[in-house]
Amino acid sequence: MNEETKSERIVKDIRCRTRKHHSAEQKIRIVLEGLRGEESIAELCRREGIATSLYYSWSKEFLEAGKRRLAGDTARQATAPEVKELRSEAAALKEVVAELTLENRLLKKSMIGAGESDE
Repeated sequence: MNEETKSERIVKDIRCRTRKHHSAEQKIRIVLEGLRGEESIAELCRREGIATSLYYSWSKEFLEAGKRRLAGDTARQATAPEVKELRSEAAALKEVVAELTLENRLLKKSMIGAGESDE
């Protein structure tokens, strides 16, 4: 029994390591081909080497994303480069605010000082 479990674990590990990962562009291409209907979904999936259940889950995700987009729900997670850019922009804006605040204080002090010397 222990040997059986060990071999099952090895097979599972091999399947995980050799599993094909599809990019978003590949998934979209496959779903669009299926929607065109030029060949059956079964034939498309066989040619692409994916399970039909995987095709249908991609198709569902694709159509739901399109529905949300058309409904105006465009909220999404920011990518790492976007986060980095936003942090950089926030830091630059904080510097500008600090400089303007300092200039404002200096101007106020100079106005107060000029008013006192005129009296």
